[in-house]
Amino acid sequence: MLSEKDYQISPIVQESVMHNTKSLQNLQSLSASLFGISAGILGLESYSGFLFYIFFSLLTSLLMYMIRVVAPFSSAAPKEYKENKGTGNGLGSGVGGVNKYFRGGFEFWAGGIMNGFAGFVLTWTLFYGLVRA
Repeated sequence: MLSEKDYQISPIVQESVMHNTKSLQNLQSLSASLFGISAGILGLESYSGFLFYIFFSLLTSLLMYMIRVVAPFSSAAPKEYKENKGTGNGLGSGVGGVNKYFRGGFEFWAGGIMNGFAGFVLTWTLFYGLVRA
């Protein structure tokens, strides 16, 4: 758990967390459609198409993590953020973790796979049919 001092240094505002989560969902839905277009044009079938989607969805989450969660705590960050390492429970927790900016670690890392799945399948089958026709 975060202490009262941690909340005073960098308070968590629910409106901001909700905005960040909505922005992440929009990014994941758009990228899922683009991955479906790519998989359809490449002519991927069955497991290779699904693995393509899972790999690039996790890659998108990793890039978002590196840009939005890790970058504020880089060498240009204030001294208070560098000294405060968090709870040490992994990538989804701590003062500088995902829970500070988003609803939770699981939703951040794996939520996009289910959120964009329908759009991926739709665009994958559409472009696969257009290319193969």
